[in-house]
Amino acid sequence: MPLSGGLELFGAQAMQGIEMLVDEVNGAGGVLGRQIEIVRADNRTDPKTSVERTQQLIHRDEVDAVIGPITSAARDAIRSSIVRGRKPLLYATDYEGGICSDYIACYSALPAHYVDPLIPYLMETVGKRVYLFGADYVWPQKMNAAIHKAVEGAGGEVVGEEYTPFGVKDFATTIRKIEESGADAAILTLPGADGVTFIKQYTAAGMKEKSRLAYLGFNENYLPGLSAAESEGIIGVSHFIQTLDRPESQDFVARQKARYGDDVVVSDVVVAHYGITKFFLDAMQRADSDETRKIMAALPGSMTVANGEVTMRTDDRHVDLNMLLSEVRDQQLEMQKYIGKIVAPGQCA
Repeated sequence: MPLSGGLELFGAQAMQGIEMLVDEVNGAGGVLGRQIEIVRADNRTDPKTSVERTQQLIHRDEVDAVIGPITSAARDAIRSSIVRGRKPLLYATDYEGGICSDYIACYSALPAHYVDPLIPYLMETVGKRVYLFGADYVWPQKMNAAIHKAVEGAGGEVVGEEYTPFGVKDFATTIRKIEESGADAAILTLPGADGVTFIKQYTAAGMKEKSRLAYLGFNENYLPGLSAAESEGIIGVSHFIQTLDRPESQDFVARQKARYGDDVVVSDVVVAHYGITKFFLDAMQRADSDETRKIMAALPGSMTVANGEVTMRTDDRHVDLNMLLSEVRDQQLEMQKYIGKIVAPGQCA
């Protein structure tokens, strides 16, 4: 996990889910008569370091599975180490799709999970002209390719598309382009601090009244960095929000608060890493073995984590997720529409 180097917030959120699940499993007697131990490895938000840490986990620490990392670049960098070491990689970050391996399982929202609900919602409630702005790497580019297809299929128009390197501090030029385009909505794929900086400048320029913001990957972690005026009305799509009014959601949040305190942030990142770890440990128990081949064969199935039934598919070991649309109201995400289960295309084509 990135426990330093820029994405440590997401690493910490992932650990919240993993730690709570392991505590619950160990409290119930463990797996195969043994207690589960977490071995922490900091990849420093760096692909090269990710490879070094993964090799240490497999060969020195002899782990049963590797959970993480966060970025696609780090995941792709360690893939060969996972395959050679014949140890499972449990990946639980939303990503662009396309991973198919006997050694990888994903609790991840794919482009279809985001795009299929969001584009009809924007077309119906906001308008048909959209501007796409994201960070310059593979996830935003793949997401925007799917958005293009969906917008055109719905009779809308992509009026602009732009990418930016990480660390840009002044977005005035992009904001002016969005205004001049006449976009009804701007769809962001701009993770982390850059996204917060953009929203602040977008609001200060008076653009939120002219062009609504929809933000892929937006969750509760962003809200503390934004004022009420800056966050109000941002549209998000995800498989979980902290205010979701479902019994299993409220129970999950209550358990997080009992462990981490009432001020804890419980996002979809927490839920996904709890979920992927539970799928693995339950499979180990069903297989009655710690052999990778037997565990991965037992992995597919269904369970309820924090928002309805989630199914791990047999063919590509990805999950079908229940999705919802939300908007920020009074500095918290509130559900606007519950979509339900979305079955994304298979990833082994």
